[in-house]
Amino acid sequence: MIQLENILTDRGSKYAVSGGPVSTRGEAAAFVKSLCRNKKYAKATHNTWAVILPDGTPVKNDDGESGAGMVILRMLEREELVGEVVVVTRWFGGVKLGGDRFRRVQDCVRIYFEARV
Repeated sequence: MIQLENILTDRGSKYAVSGGPVSTRGEAAAFVKSLCRNKKYAKATHNTWAVILPDGTPVKNDDGESGAGMVILRMLEREELVGEVVVVTRWFGGVKLGGDRFRRVQDCVRIYFEARV
């Protein structure tokens, strides 16, 4: 498991990114659940995630951050990264980010990709 905390801040919102190998939808959900055993992550506003399962099935969860799961999924597809869940965590800072929230999700996923090399 890779877990990178406090990697970005934008107008008060703080971001983290985590990820690790999974082979089923259940394992992906269990990964997020284990991440949320940490109170800090359980109290996060959003734990958005996506994975492309080894059989090619795409799975995503926006966790209230509408569209963010698809952003992660598209980046996984471009990287051809299969069997690895990526979770972007956001703690809302009081200011709505509008479309910039998608750029921050992309930034987090890029940082994750760089960390796994």
